[in-house]
Amino acid sequence: MTAVLTKNSRMRLSHRLVLVTFFTFVISGCWLIWEADVTDRPGASPVDKALEDLSRIEYPSQKNIRWHPRFIRPHETLESLYGNDWVWVARFNRVDRRHVYPGMTIKEPDRMNDIKNYTPLPKEYAAAKRYPKYILLDKTEQWIGAYQRGVLKFSMPAATGKAATETPAGIFRIDARHQTHTSSLYKIHGEDGEQYPMDYALRFHIDENNTGFWIHARDLPGRPASHGCIGLFDEEMQERTFGVPAKPVLMDSRRLYEWAVPDSEYGDDYGDLEEIEGGPVLEVRGTLPVYR
Repeated sequence: MTAVLTKNSRMRLSHRLVLVTFFTFVISGCWLIWEADVTDRPGASPVDKALEDLSRIEYPSQKNIRWHPRFIRPHETLESLYGNDWVWVARFNRVDRRHVYPGMTIKEPDRMNDIKNYTPLPKEYAAAKRYPKYILLDKTEQWIGAYQRGVLKFSMPAATGKAATETPAGIFRIDARHQTHTSSLYKIHGEDGEQYPMDYALRFHIDENNTGFWIHARDLPGRPASHGCIGLFDEEMQERTFGVPAKPVLMDSRRLYEWAVPDSEYGDDYGDLEEIEGGPVLEVRGTLPVYR
């Protein structure tokens, strides 16, 4: 009797060892699969002090558009990811090609057709109907539009002043144009660099400190970033200043400039600073977008 019990006990012990080994293998395998899945899905730092995760910026107009975060890996660019559709993704994210780099996150649409010809501004705007030309800037959407008698002719993303140096809200008039404007306050590479270029500049406000506020060409990092001015795409300026992109495409600043203050209405433009009368109205509305 004792020998039989001992034999059964040994069998039970061997069974236990087999079961323990089996479940250890299963659990380890699941852990390795889960760990591989996690490491295969990188994302921006949870702290994200550089605000590199553009999927965290909330634009009201994007609530009804299906999109998902896209982490940019080494050697990936907007062109390599989206081909000729990169323009729509850049506009959707309010970002230029120079600011899409490995380690950051953008918003990728589930369906590209959902963001083609995307604009968060109304097709018609009642407040603009009595004006031949009216410019509307929505800070919440980081977007600007050109209206003729209240009808939207075209629109584009913008980079307004950041929290510490917000673009002033209100109703203004374009009172000067300067096709080859440069900043009197800021330089490209610190104190030893050249003055920051602000091509196709339209002045709309001078504050109590005699500081001018302009709509002008600049780089767009996908969020409010300026010292109060309104920046628009200008890849020719970026190529000239920073060497990228190799083939400029987006020229929003020039398009708005030529529409707002054309030579046919204000005389020949020789690139010099020129004060004008009767320029288009500019309305700046809204508050800065929320960053979650």
